Amino acid sequence: MTGVEAPSLRAKAGKALGWSFVSTLAARFGTLAIGITLARVLGPSEFGTFAVALVALLAMLSINELGVSLAIVRWPDDPRSIVPTVATMSAGFSVLVCAGFVLAAPAFAEAMGNPAATGPVRVLAISVVTNGLVSTSAALMQREFMQGRKMIADQVDNWLGALISLTLAFLGWGAMSLAVGRVCGSLAGGALLISFAPQRLRFGFDPDVARRLVRFGLPLAGASLLVFAVGYADQIVVGHVLGSTALGFYVLAVNLSGWPVAVFSQPVRAVAPAAFARLQHDRPTLNRSFVTVAALLVGLTLPVCLLLSGAAPAIIRFVYGDRWEPAAIALAGLGVLAGMRIFFELVYDYLVVIERSRAVLAVQGLWLAALVPAMWIGVHQDGLRGAAVALVAVAGVVVLPAYLWQLARSGVPLLALARDLWPALLAALAVGAAAVLALRTITPDLAVLATAGTIALLVVALYGYRRRATLRAIKETP
Repeated sequence: MTGVEAPSLRAKAGKALGWSFVSTLAARFGTLAIGITLARVLGPSEFGTFAVALVALLAMLSINELGVSLAIVRWPDDPRSIVPTVATMSAGFSVLVCAGFVLAAPAFAEAMGNPAATGPVRVLAISVVTNGLVSTSAALMQREFMQGRKMIADQVDNWLGALISLTLAFLGWGAMSLAVGRVCGSLAGGALLISFAPQRLRFGFDPDVARRLVRFGLPLAGASLLVFAVGYADQIVVGHVLGSTALGFYVLAVNLSGWPVAVFSQPVRAVAPAAFARLQHDRPTLNRSFVTVAALLVGLTLPVCLLLSGAAPAIIRFVYGDRWEPAAIALAGLGVLAGMRIFFELVYDYLVVIERSRAVLAVQGLWLAALVPAMWIGVHQDGLRGAAVALVAVAGVVVLPAYLWQLARSGVPLLALARDLWPALLAALAVGAAAVLALRTITPDLAVLATAGTIALLVVALYGYRRRATLRAIKETP
């Protein structure tokens, strides 16, 4: 990599990261009020019905198009030669997955304890075909760091879907309002992605390319399926054992705990694989870049995660109302898990880029093998609290050491990583302790949130200021 290429890549990645962050932030905060209104209008039972359908959708997306579109992002040569084959394979697999889930919807809904979810599951299956059709265009935009235009498509997807869902909810459509809104949003956003892509969507088929894509994509598809199973085994167990109303409480907590992941981690993940891929032939630089990004990301997000955990009851009561308070039991643990997930996802992307897909698969398999029995025992013993405790215990005792071992085998200096991470960990623990203290000593809930939130904001701002050189380097132009 030449001296000119490095700053050029840094500038492109920094600009794309900025657009991705703005897009995610706007989507999250722009639809917050609509999401709160929907939760209050629908209530835990209807929300739980949609949660069952959403688990089905995410299962479909985890195996959709076999992961072949990611080959475009990290293809070492001009990807135009593989685009038609990728598009054909992605679309074809998506249709098969959609058809399979339409047929399996009744059995899935019954197994989750809510047969009423059959209709929403079948409606959401349409989004799988949309995802397959636009995945090639989305991958091309990711490769070229076109996050500015992708932001427009994402905003249309989120806003249109949320507004349609809200309208239908007020008209009495129940859980189906969320499913229809989600499909409408994905159709509109997908059309814009195809329009904005740097290359026209073309279909074709080259058997040699197809074989290479399958060899590349199958391990990733398997890993993605395991990632889904790890990410949603808890919801499947909660729904099956406790019913859809408890699942509604649990999913609300999951959604809240996902805010730091969505606002900070997802924008980084939209840029990191492409940026890491450009450095894959310079392993020392790649490893140093990983340590730097990991320290910055954890320092900016973990305090927010522990704020959610420490002030969980006040957050739930103030935002969603008293009838949603049981969700706070799960949120207290899920906030801690969110902080670990942010780090895990960055490690996942790093290992994929350096072509250690088997290592990713092994860690995900280990995670799932430990999680399922732990969740089953936890939910049966202590309901939602037991589910959260099981999740955090498995992540901390099993998954974190496994990922650290894989990083060490890949040449990442763990001592340097620990040295960069410990200030972030101390800052986050201070925020969590302050939130718990505020919850126990201050009333009303608004005062609790104002106090704990101010402390968290100051801690994050101070950490960002101390890392200003890193932030400046990311934003630096050539």
